[in-house]
Amino acid sequence: MNAIEQLSLVSVEEYLAAERDSEIRHEYVGGYVHAMAGGKNVHNRVAANFLISVGGQLRGKPCEPFNSDVKVRIQASGYTSFYYPDGMVVCEPNGPADTFQDRPVVVAEVLSDSTRRVDQLEKRDAYLAIPSLAVYLLIETDKPEVVAYRRSESGFQSELYRGQEAVIPLAEVDAELPLAELYERVKFAQADA
Repeated sequence: MNAIEQLSLVSVEEYLAAERDSEIRHEYVGGYVHAMAGGKNVHNRVAANFLISVGGQLRGKPCEPFNSDVKVRIQASGYTSFYYPDGMVVCEPNGPADTFQDRPVVVAEVLSDSTRRVDQLEKRDAYLAIPSLAVYLLIETDKPEVVAYRRSESGFQSELYRGQEAVIPLAEVDAELPLAELYERVKFAQADA
């Protein structure tokens, strides 16, 4: 056997079939499959707060929120990826039998030490390639701070929202995200004086 063995890539069909029966969630990037780790309570609290805050504003409107159990499919540059964002808003949803969405308008990722680099680089680049995406949110858990990448005529521009009094406008889906609601029940470590 050679010292270097060729890894066989997993097809999209094989990935989707295996993911239906798997107790562990996996993300898929161009044929490679990566298991996902579970999140800390603060991570899940912030992700749930995103859905509660934005989802409540979307009742009776055409756009709807999805949680981290629904994948986003990204088809770009000759390969396909599937990611599980912590939250998203979709205005043109896929059919009810699908396990993924193709056209998110807002995608939210809650940052953690283990996911920060992937969320800020790999996933950011992938999400920003989605034609329907208007806003990508990178949400901190150790301080009330969110970076929003918002689509403009000249591409995506970053915006920083900091402090419990800040409110992120999400006019693209007829909503807003108050950081006071996003960080409800989150305790931050006291900064050294």
